[in-house]
Amino acid sequence: MPLAAFPKCFLHALCVARTMTPEEWIDLAATHLEVDGLELYWGFLPHDSPQALQPLRRKAERRGLRIAMLCYSPDFTQPDREAWRAEVERAKWAVEVAARLGAETCRVLSGQARPGLDVPMGLSLAAQAITELLPTAERFQVKLALENHYKDGFWQYPELAWQQERFLELLSLIPPSPWFGVNYDPSNALLAGDDPIVLLEQVKHRVISMHASDRYLEGGSLAELRRMAYSPQQGYAPFLRHGVVGQGMNDYDKIFSLLSSVGFQGWISIEDGEDAERGIEHLQRSAQFLRAKMAEYHLA
Repeated sequence: MPLAAFPKCFLHALCVARTMTPEEWIDLAATHLEVDGLELYWGFLPHDSPQALQPLRRKAERRGLRIAMLCYSPDFTQPDREAWRAEVERAKWAVEVAARLGAETCRVLSGQARPGLDVPMGLSLAAQAITELLPTAERFQVKLALENHYKDGFWQYPELAWQQERFLELLSLIPPSPWFGVNYDPSNALLAGDDPIVLLEQVKHRVISMHASDRYLEGGSLAELRRMAYSPQQGYAPFLRHGVVGQGMNDYDKIFSLLSSVGFQGWISIEDGEDAERGIEHLQRSAQFLRAKMAEYHLA
């Protein structure tokens, strides 16, 4: 099973301040991390410039790295039909961008849980969108990976299908396809008030990729986080922290035991840290922990 890294700790530098380029992230990871590939985020890519994508792919390949996933955040719960159609068409382009980068998967989400949104209608909109993407995924040989996600850092509201019940309902509305599966994130299940192991038991045969993350709370509680989630806010709650994998609330022995039991062969991507100054150090520690656990459970 291959190990990748996602630059969570450098997203501000890559997406907002623009003090780091995607090329610099590739070089940094290739020089300092023992990983097989990288996960790239839509927000820092030159996605509207097709001619700029191929050099990024070639650069990664020259450094011995593959692109594991395009981390994309479609907002399919748009109540306006024209806005919804625009999201679907943009997502089709994201799948093509993933293919141009050589990525095996493209993450998809349900969309924001806007106040007043009818939940069954929102789930139906998301299912319709993802189902419509399947022919594009097959055409470009890129798998769609639906994540049990909390909230894109640049969204105002959390995911509609954040909690397990809604996530499983959304899965049930999407027809089975070799081009569709689950991107499992145990931390997001914790934050939703669900048991990450119970969720994994439900979806283990459909998991095609995983975000290896760990979370801890600093000065707040899970109950407070859930109350805040349904009030307008930009990004994550201030007391919600990403930490070094293996040092937070997740039980990776149980997680990897379950994945091993179903012969999981997909990418595991490190989603670690918010401290840019210690970002590489934390990613190194997370990679060391995960390599050891992957070997222990015969996933390496």
